Amino acid sequence: MLTTVEANKKEDGNLLEGRKILVVDDDRLNIRILQGMLKGEGYAVFEATTGEQALEVYQMQHPDLVLLDVMLPGINGFETCRRLKSSYGDDCAPIIFITAKSQSDDVLEGFAAGGIDYLPKPFQAREVAARIRTHLENRRLVEAQRALVEQLSNANAAKNRFLGMAAHDLRNPLAGIRGLAEFMIEGAVGEIPAEQLDLLKNIHAASQSMLELVNELLDISAIESGELKLSLRELDLGEVIAKSVYLANIEAGKKGSRIDFTLPEHRRSMRLDAEKMKQVVDNLLSNAIKYSPPGSVVIVDCICTAGSAGFSVKDQGPGIPENERDRLFKDFSRLSVKPTGGEKSTGLGLAICRKIVEAHGATITATNLPAGGCEFRVTFPL
Repeated sequence: MLTTVEANKKEDGNLLEGRKILVVDDDRLNIRILQGMLKGEGYAVFEATTGEQALEVYQMQHPDLVLLDVMLPGINGFETCRRLKSSYGDDCAPIIFITAKSQSDDVLEGFAAGGIDYLPKPFQAREVAARIRTHLENRRLVEAQRALVEQLSNANAAKNRFLGMAAHDLRNPLAGIRGLAEFMIEGAVGEIPAEQLDLLKNIHAASQSMLELVNELLDISAIESGELKLSLRELDLGEVIAKSVYLANIEAGKKGSRIDFTLPEHRRSMRLDAEKMKQVVDNLLSNAIKYSPPGSVVIVDCICTAGSAGFSVKDQGPGIPENERDRLFKDFSRLSVKPTGGEKSTGLGLAICRKIVEAHGATITATNLPAGGCEFRVTFPL
């Protein structure tokens, strides 16, 4: 009966059986010796006697490992290795040099050319088997990892497509519910009793929150699917901010708060997507109001230096807990701090901001202020 260790070894052997190894050596005796060792381990062996022939055999067989002699007629082993690495890049099979040389300079040149190991002549059967098994197992693990990454990427793409379709199908009916509720609240169908009016206002607020979530899901779906398209043109960032501040101050007024912003006299134009950048500014202003107590002042500044430009939003909220900082810009991530007026949060807004900002080649950071509150800063290199 096999022990667990023996069973694992047998399983590993089965996984490596049939792996293709290319042996490159101009000495037929060396090739026969290695063939005897390798075929006994269950490997498929191919041979070449020159560097040029090795390149041809490699192209036809795509081996899992190459045993490459250094001293070859024509191009030597180092040059053969360099050409293989240049042609196949990260997909190139691991290359082990076989040579009677053991000087440090030769070893270093082999590693510099792209080799991963050396086998000295004369060959020791157990050493050859152990080294080859190790490198083949590493290659098998890399292949398994790549396959898993591809599966996860496909699953993520399918998830994004599903989110996009679901959000798109939900948006129109939600907009209709919100519009009809607003229509009735404004008295378009006659006077509404007070109790029913309260219900309508709740319907309107709930449909508005759901519509915002659906729109954010559409944004995330488009961004993660690689469909975020920027329409860049020369814009005055200060004017984009000013328009957002004007509208956000209406919401701030409902909490007795305000947003202070002075359009600087000297400004620089930048290549921006107006709608996407407005989305970033709107989200940062909304968060500042949402997490600051009633009666707060949110300060917005334009920033311009010799090498960069951007803006900052400073709130009077509780700041960011240090142990939660790494979650701040991640999808669906919510911190322990809560909105001060019972506002809803999807955990998507800052993630979308980060992706839009980075698509512009800019950065977004968040810093707790010494006197309390937090500063979000968006910086564009010039």
